[in-house]
Amino acid sequence: MGPILNSYPDSMAGSLKEIVKLLQRPEFMNTFSGYYILPSLYHSDLDRGFSVQDYGLETSLATIEDLEALKKMGIQLKLDFILNHCSVLSPQFQDLIKNGENSRYKDFFINWNEFWKDAGEMNEEGVIIPDDKYLSLMFFRKPGLPLLQVEFPDGKKVPYWNTFYSEVKEENGKKTYLGQMDVNIQSPLVWQFYDETLKQLADYGASIVRLDAFAYAPKQVGKPNFLNEPETWDTLSKVSKFADKYNLQLLPEIHASYSEKKYEIIGNKGYLVYDFFLPGLLIHATMAHDPTYLYNWANEIIDKGLKTVNMLGCHDGIPVLDLKGLLPEEQIQKTMKYIVDNGGYVKNLDGKKNMYYQVNATYFSALGEEEQKLIFCRAIQMFMPGTPQVWYLDLFAGINDYEALERGHKEINRTNLSWEYMEDLLEEGIVLKQLQLLRLRNTHPIFKDYDDLQVIMEDHSLVFMYLKGEHSLTLIADFDDYSFSICEE
Repeated sequence: MGPILNSYPDSMAGSLKEIVKLLQRPEFMNTFSGYYILPSLYHSDLDRGFSVQDYGLETSLATIEDLEALKKMGIQLKLDFILNHCSVLSPQFQDLIKNGENSRYKDFFINWNEFWKDAGEMNEEGVIIPDDKYLSLMFFRKPGLPLLQVEFPDGKKVPYWNTFYSEVKEENGKKTYLGQMDVNIQSPLVWQFYDETLKQLADYGASIVRLDAFAYAPKQVGKPNFLNEPETWDTLSKVSKFADKYNLQLLPEIHASYSEKKYEIIGNKGYLVYDFFLPGLLIHATMAHDPTYLYNWANEIIDKGLKTVNMLGCHDGIPVLDLKGLLPEEQIQKTMKYIVDNGGYVKNLDGKKNMYYQVNATYFSALGEEEQKLIFCRAIQMFMPGTPQVWYLDLFAGINDYEALERGHKEINRTNLSWEYMEDLLEEGIVLKQLQLLRLRNTHPIFKDYDDLQVIMEDHSLVFMYLKGEHSLTLIADFDDYSFSICEE
């Protein structure tokens, strides 16, 4: 696949219908062959779409007609499936709250006390606290135990597993809940839900499905409950059998340090690999005027035959956890400082500064808002092995939105753009030059069918050479002055 556009359905001019109009403009002709639409196109309530109530379309943002229009333009869809959890407002959890022990979905979610039975002690609030030998192994995404106490109609309080966000409000003696509730993959109803959801996404026209938070789904006493092995891979294999039925290609989303080699396991199992290493490596290389580590990574992709999807920016921050073992720790810290000095924001896992995860910033701001650097990095992305994915805000040279930080740290990089703003920028070189590079990547036949790709380092330059018979297409990128040239023979 050629370049993939990435945005929320309302990121550009307010709806998917308007984005279709944008992609039909002459400036965008032949630039994208795919579109990754983030999950607020579904019925959702929190986390800008990642807390899904159900996978029906949120028609105020996207309609079947919009998806059909993209298909007619030859644009393939990449959509999200959140494997680990669904919203408190999902019909399954609402049925549980309404019917308690009589709900057919009682086992659809993970009863915390049943899970930890015989592995801890009950406290005064009726919650089992796992023994220290188990707690010390667990990976937490928020302070405290990952659970939500739910009150059944008969007054019984039952804790359910809740890895991510939760909130309880009480008014006039009635409790209401918000949150993302972990599903129980031991339940046949969950696997029926997985199957039905993948079919629904295929019916929308998806060709790639990104599995969000899949590594949290398999849980077992005595394991971290993130990336449990072999359970994670067994679950992925079972999900892939459903995907195969509907001709869907899976892209498992996982952040882990390079040294753990999880990306290699995913690649060896035949799945697409998210290249979470490229964003940080490129920033480091431009900052240090030294592409050595980027050169090593590009050749590893080639040598190992990894099928990657890469990016500069995305809806999350710029990954840094992933770089451990690929970049020396000192260089990771320098890269983080560089981004933060350019206005980036660091949020650490569970408030622990030794557990850094990502730096939130637009890619343009992370590069010091220097136009040539952004165009330079885009050119390299277009020639990197793998499928390039392009965050809409980077395409329009978006800068850090500090006012939006009040709504959450990730909002610094999620500014919605108006028609007027985009139309003005479509006359600017920083946008048009990126579109030109995208068009080359999308239409030049050598990217679809080449005999060899060579990546060579010469002093402070990288050379990417695609070869097909006697023909070649070459990018020479100079990290001293951020100049580049593309030549064809």
